[in-house]
Amino acid sequence: MRWWICASQRGCSDSGASPPPDSPSAPVNVTVRHLKANSAVVSWDVLEDEVVIGFAISQQKKDVRMLRFIQEVNTTTRSCALWDLEEDTEYIVHVQAISIQGQSPASEPVLFKTPREAEKMASKNKDEVTMKEMGRNQQLRTGEVLIIVVVLFMWAGVIALFCRQYDIIKDNEPNNNKEKTKSASETSTPEHQGGGLLRSKFSNKPSVNIIEA
Repeated sequence: MRWWICASQRGCSDSGASPPPDSPSAPVNVTVRHLKANSAVVSWDVLEDEVVIGFAISQQKKDVRMLRFIQEVNTTTRSCALWDLEEDTEYIVHVQAISIQGQSPASEPVLFKTPREAEKMASKNKDEVTMKEMGRNQQLRTGEVLIIVVVLFMWAGVIALFCRQYDIIKDNEPNNNKEKTKSASETSTPEHQGGGLLRSKFSNKPSVNIIEA
């Protein structure tokens, strides 16, 4: 595995040279991701039926003829890191596939712009604030759930206590009825010891009083 990097006013490749007839096709789906103020990552795809053993990337500033050329062989990777970039600067990249037969034509140019360092820091701080807010909201939700669970347990305890007291009252009702019946029988007309009802002390015959004038 080797890297060749060079920069010149004219570039490191002859744009007028035509690729060999058996060379691979140009890479497709070339994209630039993980953009930072001083670095980025370029990725691409190749056709499935082609055997590729390496890649070559040309990178240059827009409207500037200075060119950086990166080449790597004996690899099947489909991405490459770009470094030492300048912030708030537009760049153009091309990707070429390398096979045993030679290099492919250059891919379609991809234009990208590096962000400012301040913008990157602001975005990072915003992400941190968002994560903190999410964590705080999660804590609030957890607290609310705990409160609801505690309230439900309290209500369950109150209901269970009420049911228990109700069962106790229901169980005592037959005893109360028996006591009431017993008290009523005790307060009824008593019987004589001889077996009959108590006789009145007064005679049942009417009394007549004669008064002489």
